Amino acid sequence: MNKFQMENDGISHIVVPGTFDPVTYGHLDVIRRARRFCPRVTVAVAASVGKNGTGPVFTIEERVQMVRDALQEAWIDDGVDVSALTGLLVDFCHEHGAGGVVKGLRATTDFEYELQQADLNARLAPDIESIFIMSSPELGCISSSVVRELASFGSDVHLLVPPSVEKKLHERFGA
Repeated sequence: MNKFQMENDGISHIVVPGTFDPVTYGHLDVIRRARRFCPRVTVAVAASVGKNGTGPVFTIEERVQMVRDALQEAWIDDGVDVSALTGLLVDFCHEHGAGGVVKGLRATTDFEYELQQADLNARLAPDIESIFIMSSPELGCISSSVVRELASFGSDVHLLVPPSVEKKLHERFGA
C-alpha cells in the first residue's frame, strides 16, 4: 500500500451546515447531492447570526423541525440526521465523527465567504475536509433571505420551498 492509499481512507460522514432560515429547495439539492457520495450526512442547523448580520426569523427548534419535515417530503431522509449547531463547526464535526463539511455555492460572493470559512476551519481542524458543491442552475437564484422577503410580502413561494416550509412561512408572515 502506498502513502496515498494509507492516507486516503475516504470520508464516511459529512456535515452540511447552515442557518436554514428557512430551508429551501436549493438546500435540499445540496443535501441530496452530498448524500450521493457519502453514506452518512448530518445537517447542522446553526443557531448563530446569519451572514447578513441579522438574527434568524425562526427559532432553532423550528428550523430543525422544518429541515426534518422537508427531508421527509423530498424522500432524502435515509442516512441523513438533523442536529442543532450552537458552537464551532469544527467542534461539531469532531463530536459527531464527521470528516468533512459540504457547502453549496451559488455565486462568486458565496465562494469568497465560504473560502474564508474553509481556510479558518483548516487552521482549526486540518483533519476536516471542506467540500464545495455548485448549485444546480435552476436553483441558484434561491436563498433563504429572498424566500423570507417574498413571503413577508405575501408572494407565492411554492416553487422555492417544500409545502411544509411554505405553510410555516404563511403562519409567520400571513398569506
